[in-house]
This record gives sequence, structure tokens and C-alpha cells, in this order.
Amino acid sequence: MGMRIGYGFDSHAFKPGVPLVIGGMKIEHSEGLAGHSDGDLLLHAITDALLGAVSAGDIGTFFPPSDMRWKNADSTIFLQTALEEIATAGYRIVNMDCVLILMRPKIVPIAGEMRARVAELLDISERDVSIKAKTPEGLNQDGTAVAHVTVLLESLNVPGEPKKMIATMEEPDEVDEMVRTLIDGEEPYSTARLGRKPAFDTDDLT
Repeated sequence: MGMRIGYGFDSHAFKPGVPLVIGGMKIEHSEGLAGHSDGDLLLHAITDALLGAVSAGDIGTFFPPSDMRWKNADSTIFLQTALEEIATAGYRIVNMDCVLILMRPKIVPIAGEMRARVAELLDISERDVSIKAKTPEGLNQDGTAVAHVTVLLESLNVPGEPKKMIATMEEPDEVDEMVRTLIDGEEPYSTARLGRKPAFDTDDLT
């Protein structure tokens, strides 16, 4: 079975007057993280790891900071796009290991909740997500938060076996609909059954 590894990195400086968002969670703290979007460095690093694993570029390729549509954007949007890319490439997540490096706030007390939130966003089991926290001792990074992420993907196609539709069809009409949409070049019958999120339309943003 084909396997691919992706690595993601991100860092943001702390900034007063903005909410702190890490791993899709709002965290009570005196400062948030500066950034063009919501500053969620963990979701940014996960997004880059997923995109890198399938050689699809990086987060800036899809969401350049020069584009004002992404000003203060929810980083789950970026993550959904990365999930679309790996599903389109024919892969799924096996497991993910994340390291957060920051002096404060303390992540250990909320690591379980953060792990559950990330697993929910990725639509995988909590046991396939690891989140660890370290302090930047000796690195002179007290005012900065850093995230490192490694992800392992596996191919949805098993070598030696004929390719087949992954969606399970229960009625003949469903098979006809799948074939029609594939021939017509329309949206596949059900991307959700491939573990994909619905395609995100950037034109919907104001």
C-alpha cells in the first residue's frame, strides 16, 4: 500500500488584544497570536503537512496573505481545503504527530480536549492524533509560539487489485447517478463517502 509523509511548520508572535486560537479551540489567555487569519499556528502546520504530503504546494499557495479575503479567516477553512487535496490525490490520514513549543499558556491541561478537536476536524480517531507541548528553554522564544507536525498518509488503492468505486451503492438508481455524474464531468456522487469535505467556494466570502 502506498504511503506518503508530510511535514508542516508554523510560528506566530504573541500579540495583545486578539483571541488565542490553537487547534481550532479558543483558549483563555492574556494574548493571542498575530497573523493575517486567526493565527491558529497548529491548524496552519497541519494544513502544510497535508498539502506537502501530496506535493500540492503550501498554505500560501491557496491562501496568500496578500488576499484580504483571508483577513481574520477561520483556519478550519484552510484545513478543509487540504483534506480535499489529499482525498483528490487518493490518500487518507493514517496518523499525525504534533509538537507545540511555547512558554505559556500551558497546553498539557487542555491537550486532551485539543486532540479531540483536531481529530474531529480531520474526521479521524483521537488515537491517531498526538499533541505534545514543550517549552522553548534556551531558545529565547518566550514571545513566540511554534508548531511542528508530521503526518502519515496511505493510498486508498491497494496495489494488485482492480480500482473500484469506494462509495457503497445500495440501489441501482444510485449506480446510474454515479456513472452519469462521472461521464458528465460534474461533482462526484458523494465526496463525503471518500472522507472528503464539500469543496469550499472562495467566491462565497465577502
